[in-house]
Amino acid sequence: MAAAIGGAAWWLLLAPVAVSAHTVERGGVTAEVLGTGTLEARVSASVGPKVAGLITRITADQGEHVEAGDTLVFLEDTDFRQQVGVAEAEVAAATAAVERLQADRQRAEAVSSQAERTHQRLRTAAEGNATSAQEVDKAAEALAVARAEVARAGAAIVEGQRRRDASERTLDYRRARLQDTAIRAPFDALVVRRDRQAGDVVTAGSSVLHLVSLREMWVTAWVDETELARLAEGQPARVVFRSEPAAEYPGVVARVGRQTDRETREIVVDVRVERLPATWAVGQRAEVYIRVDHRDDATVLPAALVLVRGGRTGVMVDDAGRARWREITVGLRGRERVEVTSGLSPGDVVVGPAAAAGGPPRDGRRISPE
Repeated sequence: MAAAIGGAAWWLLLAPVAVSAHTVERGGVTAEVLGTGTLEARVSASVGPKVAGLITRITADQGEHVEAGDTLVFLEDTDFRQQVGVAEAEVAAATAAVERLQADRQRAEAVSSQAERTHQRLRTAAEGNATSAQEVDKAAEALAVARAEVARAGAAIVEGQRRRDASERTLDYRRARLQDTAIRAPFDALVVRRDRQAGDVVTAGSSVLHLVSLREMWVTAWVDETELARLAEGQPARVVFRSEPAAEYPGVVARVGRQTDRETREIVVDVRVERLPATWAVGQRAEVYIRVDHRDDATVLPAALVLVRGGRTGVMVDDAGRARWREITVGLRGRERVEVTSGLSPGDVVVGPAAAAGGPPRDGRRISPE
């Protein structure tokens, strides 16, 4: 029993423990700010009718690409076509009325010209006592009546032209309403959602299809407000989608929000994704790693080997086969590596738990690097 106890004590306290070893070296380290958000399109639109009606046909479906001007949705347009026909007939009638009134004015002008010549002739004759004053007065009265008819015909033409203009505007409105029964794509886009089917009755403003432009896709990420001073437009970023945790996609900071959420104390940062995965979806979750600083020639160490004990930062180093605690000062912190500004030099060997071990070795414990 004593031998068993002694053997167990030796194993627990004196036997070398397996560790992983890493030699400190010089290299590049990048400081990054982490944000979590969702993939969104900068330009999107819910396509729907301006008028209520019955959907007769939908030409696009979810996942399909459409071009600007393509007709996506058709509504029942029988009533609208009849209204256009009625408006066209009203325009034709108003145009004919104006033409008739113009003919009436021409007739009135001809009568007025004749009355003026008759009046002038009788006045000349009266000066030579060849006619009576009564005849001259009758001619003057006829001239006044003829001139009034010309003025009346002119006013009637103005009224007719206004009626024609009103009927033409009504026709334009009816034609516009008819065009509204064919709903077109406002820009080149991808259909990401279909909300209605042929045969549905829709109201004005309701959504039938939801479109997004692929020209600019963003990850709208939430970042802790303490990082605001280090963020700026144009900074490069890495985007990691949760559907592909092992893949990274390039991005760049498009804009930094100027309002902090008062509960989470986070700000919105929009990161433009320069290349999308083969399979993606609007609204899917992603992490963005925004590059805020970089050093090419620094003493670097894997971030997983850095320990914090009692408020102090340090590592376990290999000191002649034993693990020893050494305090260090950390500079830039990256996702995988950190910069060590003091406490370590290139060539030092830092140890950590082996694959099967549960934690770092104790200070002074004999170690066996794998």
